Amino acid sequence: MTWYREDSAGITFSVRVIPRASRSEIVGLHDGALKIRVAAPPVEGAANKELVRYLAKTFRIPRMAVMVVSGAGSKHKVIRLANPSAVTREALNKLVLI
Repeated sequence: MTWYREDSAGITFSVRVIPRASRSEIVGLHDGALKIRVAAPPVEGAANKELVRYLAKTFRIPRMAVMVVSGAGSKHKVIRLANPSAVTREALNKLVLI
């Protein structure tokens, strides 16, 4: 069983965000969600913007392809990656090893 779901809209997965970290990084999988530290405060959407930037860079996709589907004001979010490529799928599968 995988920790993400793929459908016609793209790949969807849960994220637990920890704001105000010294740097943005993926911590690992915890309770079915990808735990990510972001180097931005949770003020005026800064943490969400940093999360989108970081995920786009990590998965080598455009920022416009990363969407916060739900939880914009919460630490628990649902993220969708639109039009995933083979590189994106490979990167997601490697995260299981973290």
